[in-house]
Amino acid sequence: MSNSHPPYGEQPDPNVTPWSGPPAPPAGYPAYGQPGQAPQYGQAPQYGQAPQFGVPVPPQKSNRGLVIGLIVGAVVLILALCGAGIGLALVGDDEADPTPDPVATTAPGPGTGSGTDTPPTAQPSESSPEQPNNNNNNNAVTARYSSDLSSVCDGSPILNAATYSGPTTAKAYVFSNNPERPTFWSSKLVGSDKRYYAKSADFTTVSVVGCMSMVPGSEGAPKKCDYKASDGKNVSVSYISSRYQLTFFAAKTAEKIGDGGVVNAPATRCPSFISYNKTTMKAYAAPDSGTIEAALDKFLS
Repeated sequence: MSNSHPPYGEQPDPNVTPWSGPPAPPAGYPAYGQPGQAPQYGQAPQYGQAPQFGVPVPPQKSNRGLVIGLIVGAVVLILALCGAGIGLALVGDDEADPTPDPVATTAPGPGTGSGTDTPPTAQPSESSPEQPNNNNNNNAVTARYSSDLSSVCDGSPILNAATYSGPTTAKAYVFSNNPERPTFWSSKLVGSDKRYYAKSADFTTVSVVGCMSMVPGSEGAPKKCDYKASDGKNVSVSYISSRYQLTFFAAKTAEKIGDGGVVNAPATRCPSFISYNKTTMKAYAAPDSGTIEAALDKFLS
Protein backbone atom coordinates (compact mmCIF):
# COMPACT_ATOMS: atom_id res chain seq x y z
CA MET A 1 0.00 0.00 0.00
CA SER A 2 1.47 3.21 -1.06
CA ASN A 3 1.12 6.44 0.72
CA SER A 4 -0.68 8.82 -1.46
CA HIS A 5 -0.59 12.50 -0.82
CA PRO A 6 -2.98 14.94 -2.26
CA PRO A 7 -1.57 17.05 -4.93
CA TYR A 8 -0.68 20.59 -4.04
CA GLY A 9 -3.65 22.84 -4.21
CA GLU A 10 -6.27 20.11 -3.55
CA GLN A 11 -8.47 19.68 -0.53
CA PRO A 12 -7.12 17.45 2.27
CA ASP A 13 -8.58 14.10 3.09
CA PRO A 14 -11.59 14.64 5.31
CA ASN A 15 -10.63 11.56 7.34
CA VAL A 16 -7.37 13.12 8.34
CA THR A 17 -7.37 15.27 11.46
CA PRO A 18 -6.61 18.87 10.48
CA TRP A 19 -3.37 20.37 11.84
CA SER A 20 -4.03 23.08 14.35
CA GLY A 21 -1.52 25.81 14.06
CA PRO A 22 -1.20 29.04 15.96
CA PRO A 23 -3.98 31.60 15.73
CA ALA A 24 -4.10 33.45 12.48
CA PRO A 25 -2.63 36.90 12.36
CA PRO A 26 -4.97 39.85 12.48
CA ALA A 27 -6.48 41.31 9.41
CA GLY A 28 -4.03 43.06 7.21
CA TYR A 29 -1.14 40.76 8.13
CA PRO A 30 -0.15 38.87 4.95
CA ALA A 31 0.22 35.13 5.08
CA TYR A 32 3.51 33.59 4.08
CA GLY A 33 3.61 32.50 0.43
CA GLN A 34 0.51 34.44 -0.49
CA PRO A 35 1.20 38.14 -0.51
CA GLY A 36 -1.77 40.35 -0.09
CA GLN A 37 -4.07 37.48 0.92
CA ALA A 38 -5.81 38.02 4.22
CA PRO A 39 -5.73 35.05 6.55
CA GLN A 40 -8.93 33.31 7.50
CA TYR A 41 -9.54 32.64 11.15
CA GLY A 42 -10.40 29.12 12.13
CA GLN A 43 -9.07 27.48 8.95
CA ALA A 44 -6.34 24.95 9.06
CA PRO A 45 -3.40 25.43 6.74
CA GLN A 46 -3.44 23.37 3.59
CA TYR A 47 -0.61 21.20 2.45
CA GLY A 48 1.48 22.96 -0.03
CA GLN A 49 0.88 26.25 1.65
CA ALA A 50 3.17 27.91 4.16
CA PRO A 51 1.81 27.79 7.73
CA GLN A 52 0.12 30.95 8.81
CA PHE A 53 1.21 32.57 12.09
CA GLY A 54 -0.95 35.08 13.89
CA VAL A 55 -0.84 37.43 16.85
CA PRO A 56 -2.96 36.39 19.87
CA VAL A 57 -6.08 38.38 20.33
CA PRO A 58 -5.64 40.71 23.40
CA PRO A 59 -7.93 39.78 26.31
CA GLN A 60 -10.70 42.08 27.27
CA LYS A 61 -9.82 44.60 30.02
CA SER A 62 -11.20 43.86 33.47
CA ASN A 63 -12.29 46.43 36.12
CA ARG A 64 -11.60 44.05 39.02
CA GLY A 65 -8.32 45.83 39.99
CA LEU A 66 -9.98 49.24 40.07
CA VAL A 67 -12.80 47.92 42.23
CA ILE A 68 -10.37 46.24 44.64
CA GLY A 69 -8.30 49.45 44.82
CA LEU A 70 -11.37 51.51 45.67
CA ILE A 71 -12.38 49.05 48.38
CA VAL A 72 -8.91 49.08 49.91
CA GLY A 73 -8.83 52.89 49.87
CA ALA A 74 -12.21 53.05 51.57
CA VAL A 75 -11.04 50.64 54.27
CA VAL A 76 -7.88 52.72 54.91
CA LEU A 77 -9.93 55.90 55.15
CA ILE A 78 -12.33 54.28 57.64
CA LEU A 79 -9.41 53.02 59.76
CA ALA A 80 -7.83 56.50 59.74
CA LEU A 81 -11.04 58.10 60.90
CA CYS A 82 -11.46 55.48 63.61
CA GLY A 83 -7.89 56.04 64.76
CA ALA A 84 -8.46 59.82 64.99
CA GLY A 85 -11.59 59.23 67.05
CA ILE A 86 -9.69 57.02 69.49
CA GLY A 87 -6.94 59.62 69.86
CA LEU A 88 -9.44 62.31 70.78
CA ALA A 89 -11.10 60.04 73.27
CA LEU A 90 -7.78 59.37 74.98
CA VAL A 91 -7.02 63.07 75.16
CA GLY A 92 -10.44 63.68 76.60
CA ASP A 93 -9.83 61.02 79.23
CA ASP A 94 -6.48 62.58 80.19
CA GLU A 95 -8.03 66.00 80.58
CA ALA A 96 -10.93 64.65 82.60
CA ASP A 97 -8.58 63.14 85.18
CA PRO A 98 -6.16 65.96 86.20
CA THR A 99 -3.18 65.38 88.46
CA PRO A 100 -4.22 65.83 92.12
CA ASP A 101 -3.09 69.03 93.79
CA PRO A 102 -0.35 68.17 96.35
CA VAL A 103 -1.80 70.71 98.76
CA ALA A 104 -5.27 69.23 98.48
CA THR A 105 -4.04 65.74 99.33
CA THR A 106 -1.80 66.80 102.18
CA ALA A 107 -2.73 65.25 105.47
CA PRO A 108 -4.06 67.75 107.99
CA GLY A 109 -1.56 68.98 110.50
CA PRO A 110 -1.85 68.34 114.19
CA GLY A 111 -4.62 70.20 115.85
CA THR A 112 -6.78 70.67 112.74
CA GLY A 113 -9.25 67.99 113.84
CA SER A 114 -10.54 67.29 110.32
CA GLY A 115 -9.54 65.57 107.10
CA THR A 116 -10.43 68.45 104.80
CA ASP A 117 -8.24 69.45 101.89
CA THR A 118 -7.57 72.90 103.31
CA PRO A 119 -3.92 73.13 104.44
CA PRO A 120 -3.36 74.12 108.06
CA THR A 121 -2.82 77.80 108.65
CA ALA A 122 0.80 78.64 109.47
CA GLN A 123 1.17 79.88 113.00
CA PRO A 124 3.33 82.98 113.53
CA SER A 125 6.60 82.30 115.26
CA GLU A 126 6.81 83.50 118.80
CA SER A 127 9.66 85.67 119.96
CA SER A 128 12.08 84.03 122.31
CA PRO A 129 11.90 85.42 125.83
CA GLU A 130 15.69 85.67 125.74
CA GLN A 131 15.54 88.39 123.07
CA PRO A 132 12.23 90.23 123.50
CA ASN A 133 12.99 93.32 121.41
CA ASN A 134 15.61 92.16 118.94
CA ASN A 135 13.35 90.67 116.27
CA ASN A 136 12.06 94.16 115.45
CA ASN A 137 15.53 95.73 115.29
CA ASN A 138 17.13 95.60 111.86
CA ASN A 139 20.54 96.39 113.39
CA ALA A 140 20.68 93.29 115.61
CA VAL A 141 23.70 91.06 114.95
CA THR A 142 25.05 87.71 116.07
CA ALA A 143 28.49 87.88 117.63
CA ARG A 144 31.18 85.48 116.48
CA TYR A 145 34.03 86.95 118.53
CA SER A 146 34.33 88.97 121.73
CA SER A 147 35.18 92.10 119.72
CA ASP A 148 31.79 91.88 117.98
CA LEU A 149 30.11 93.03 121.19
CA SER A 150 31.45 96.53 120.46
CA SER A 151 28.51 96.81 118.02
CA VAL A 152 26.39 97.63 121.06
CA CYS A 153 28.20 101.00 121.19
CA ASP A 154 26.86 101.71 117.69
CA GLY A 155 23.31 100.76 118.67
CA SER A 156 23.24 97.12 117.53
CA PRO A 157 21.80 94.50 119.90
CA ILE A 158 23.68 91.21 120.19
CA LEU A 159 21.34 88.31 119.54
CA ASN A 160 23.44 85.68 121.28
CA ALA A 161 24.46 87.77 124.30
CA ALA A 162 23.28 86.94 127.81
CA THR A 163 20.14 88.61 129.13
CA TYR A 164 20.74 91.35 131.66
CA SER A 165 18.95 90.38 134.85
CA GLY A 166 20.62 92.72 137.31
CA PRO A 167 24.08 94.08 138.21
CA THR A 168 25.06 91.49 140.81
CA THR A 169 25.36 88.58 138.36
CA ALA A 170 26.38 90.45 135.22
CA LYS A 171 29.53 89.89 133.18
CA ALA A 172 30.88 92.98 131.39
CA TYR A 173 33.07 94.14 128.54
CA VAL A 174 34.28 97.75 128.05
CA PHE A 175 35.21 99.46 124.76
CA SER A 176 36.46 102.96 123.89
CA ASN A 177 36.67 104.80 120.60
CA ASN A 178 39.39 107.02 119.13
CA PRO A 179 38.85 110.73 118.42
CA GLU A 180 40.32 110.33 114.97
CA ARG A 181 38.34 107.13 114.33
CA PRO A 182 35.01 107.52 116.16
CA THR A 183 33.54 104.29 114.81
CA PHE A 184 36.54 102.17 115.78
CA TRP A 185 36.18 100.62 119.22
CA SER A 186 39.05 99.02 121.12
CA SER A 187 38.65 96.67 124.03
CA LYS A 188 39.75 97.74 127.51
CA LEU A 189 40.98 95.10 129.89
CA VAL A 190 39.93 94.71 133.48
CA GLY A 191 41.42 92.55 136.20
CA SER A 192 40.76 88.82 135.90
CA ASP A 193 40.06 88.74 139.64
CA LYS A 194 36.94 90.84 139.20
CA ARG A 195 33.56 89.11 139.57
CA TYR A 196 32.27 90.67 136.30
CA TYR A 197 35.36 89.56 134.33
CA ALA A 198 34.71 87.30 131.28
CA LYS A 199 37.25 85.57 129.04
CA SER A 200 37.26 86.26 125.33
CA ALA A 201 35.93 82.76 124.66
CA ASP A 202 33.03 83.35 127.06
CA PHE A 203 31.59 86.37 125.24
CA THR A 204 28.09 84.84 125.14
CA THR A 205 27.94 85.11 128.95
CA VAL A 206 28.36 88.90 128.80
CA SER A 207 25.20 90.91 129.52
CA VAL A 208 26.66 94.41 130.05
CA VAL A 209 28.75 96.49 127.64
CA GLY A 210 30.46 99.70 128.74
CA CYS A 211 31.06 102.26 125.97
CA MET A 212 33.48 105.17 126.41
CA SER A 213 33.35 108.12 124.02
CA MET A 214 35.75 111.03 124.26
CA VAL A 215 34.18 114.20 125.53
CA PRO A 216 34.41 116.83 122.74
CA GLY A 217 36.84 119.64 123.51
CA SER A 218 38.50 117.77 126.41
CA GLU A 219 41.92 117.45 124.74
CA GLY A 220 44.83 118.66 126.82
CA ALA A 221 48.11 120.23 125.77
CA PRO A 222 50.11 117.77 123.68
CA LYS A 223 53.21 116.16 125.11
CA LYS A 224 56.12 115.56 122.73
CA CYS A 225 57.32 111.97 122.69
CA ASP A 226 60.25 110.83 120.53
CA TYR A 227 60.32 107.35 119.00
CA LYS A 228 62.11 105.36 116.33
CA ALA A 229 59.68 104.32 113.61
CA SER A 230 59.53 100.85 112.10
CA ASP A 231 61.59 102.06 109.12
CA GLY A 232 64.37 103.20 111.48
CA LYS A 233 63.66 106.93 111.25
CA ASN A 234 63.30 109.10 114.34
CA VAL A 235 59.83 110.64 114.79
CA SER A 236 58.25 113.06 117.24
CA VAL A 237 54.63 112.34 118.27
CA SER A 238 52.20 114.68 119.99
CA TYR A 239 50.72 112.67 122.89
CA ILE A 240 47.34 114.15 123.96
CA SER A 241 45.32 113.67 127.14
CA SER A 242 41.48 113.79 127.22
CA ARG A 243 38.34 112.64 129.09
CA TYR A 244 35.84 109.92 128.24
CA GLN A 245 32.17 109.45 129.12
CA LEU A 246 31.35 105.89 130.23
CA THR A 247 27.85 104.55 129.55
CA PHE A 248 26.50 101.07 130.30
CA PHE A 249 24.18 99.18 127.93
CA ALA A 250 22.40 95.83 128.05
CA ALA A 251 24.24 93.70 125.51
CA LYS A 252 21.18 91.84 124.26
CA THR A 253 18.97 94.88 123.63
CA ALA A 254 21.48 97.76 123.28
CA GLU A 255 19.36 99.71 125.78
CA LYS A 256 21.03 102.13 128.15
CA ILE A 257 21.00 100.83 131.71
CA GLY A 258 23.32 103.26 133.53
CA ASP A 259 26.05 105.93 133.58
CA GLY A 260 29.62 105.23 134.59
CA GLY A 261 30.71 108.84 134.87
CA VAL A 262 33.81 110.44 133.40
CA VAL A 263 37.06 108.55 132.98
CA ASN A 264 40.33 110.42 132.58
CA ALA A 265 42.89 109.60 129.91
CA PRO A 266 46.11 111.09 131.26
CA ALA A 267 49.19 111.74 129.10
CA THR A 268 51.74 112.57 131.78
CA ARG A 269 54.26 109.98 130.63
CA CYS A 270 55.22 108.82 127.18
CA PRO A 271 54.28 105.14 126.77
CA SER A 272 56.87 102.57 125.70
CA PHE A 273 54.71 101.67 122.74
CA ILE A 274 52.48 104.11 120.89
CA SER A 275 50.12 104.09 117.92
CA TYR A 276 49.94 107.39 116.09
CA ASN A 277 48.55 109.03 112.96
CA LYS A 278 51.31 109.43 110.36
CA THR A 279 49.55 112.43 108.81
CA THR A 280 48.85 114.46 111.95
CA MET A 281 51.61 112.85 114.04
CA LYS A 282 49.13 112.74 116.94
CA ALA A 283 48.32 110.03 119.47
CA TYR A 284 45.61 110.06 122.16
CA ALA A 285 46.09 108.64 125.62
CA ALA A 286 43.97 105.63 126.64
CA PRO A 287 41.46 105.85 129.49
CA ASP A 288 42.88 104.91 132.84
CA SER A 289 42.29 101.23 133.65
CA GLY A 290 42.03 101.89 137.40
CA THR A 291 39.26 104.45 136.84
CA ILE A 292 37.38 102.02 134.55
CA GLU A 293 37.45 99.27 137.18
CA ALA A 294 36.31 101.70 139.84
CA ALA A 295 33.30 102.66 137.71
CA LEU A 296 32.44 98.99 137.07
CA ASP A 297 32.75 98.14 140.73
CA LYS A 298 30.33 100.89 141.61
CA PHE A 299 27.73 100.02 138.95
CA LEU A 300 27.85 96.22 139.18
CA SER A 301 28.08 95.92 142.98
